[in-house]
Amino acid sequence: MVHIGAVQAVVTADVFDREPTAAELDAIDREMPVILAGVELLDAQIIALDRTPNEVDARRIRRARRRVLAARRTLANTATTHTAGVSA
Repeated sequence: MVHIGAVQAVVTADVFDREPTAAELDAIDREMPVILAGVELLDAQIIALDRTPNEVDARRIRRARRRVLAARRTLANTATTHTAGVSA
């Protein structure tokens, strides 16, 4: 019996076992404020799940949502400015 597992791993290794490119790392860096704001929102929501949400929890969640929206807006404006500058 011929074992073909190693042959298959070699075929798929190129797609799955590669390092991120510089462009992918730059994209992650640009999106990092949105990611961190999303983590902060999740933390606030998890804290509120453990107990009955009080006014402080509600404020924390509202602030975290505003930070997520602000980070998304900044990213969208930066992406629009960046692409407009490149195409001009």
